[in-house]
Amino acid sequence: MGEWLTNFWQSLTLNQVLLGLGIFVVSVALSFGSIVVVLVKIPANYFSTHYRQDFLPDSSWIVRWGAVIAKNLFGVFLILLGIVLSLPGIPGQGILTILLGIIMLDVPGKRPLEAKIIQRPAVLSAANKLRLRWGKPPLILD
Repeated sequence: MGEWLTNFWQSLTLNQVLLGLGIFVVSVALSFGSIVVVLVKIPANYFSTHYRQDFLPDSSWIVRWGAVIAKNLFGVFLILLGIVLSLPGIPGQGILTILLGIIMLDVPGKRPLEAKIIQRPAVLSAANKLRLRWGKPPLILD
């Protein structure tokens, strides 16, 4: 194991390191941008038990299904990215990125998990500060 790791580090080139760093920076920027867009665009009562979601209600079924599939794939990507950003030593908003990914998914039982994440004081405070900056009312929780 030690020899393999030594060989790996010795085989890295500057281009490979810069490519990895570039991918990381782009993924963090996409994560932050997605967090801003979703947290600003969702209704204030999204995390309330009284919220009823109807995704693209005036679109044809093919557009709706295509959008749902794309939204779910993006949600899985964001959850995986959030897990990476949650690791020690890696900068980024890991918990908010995971929350965003969960919001994007259409799976049964996601509402209690979303509520558990958004009810964390630091997460709720960050989300509401972001919404306030864009002139949106704070999130309503039950």
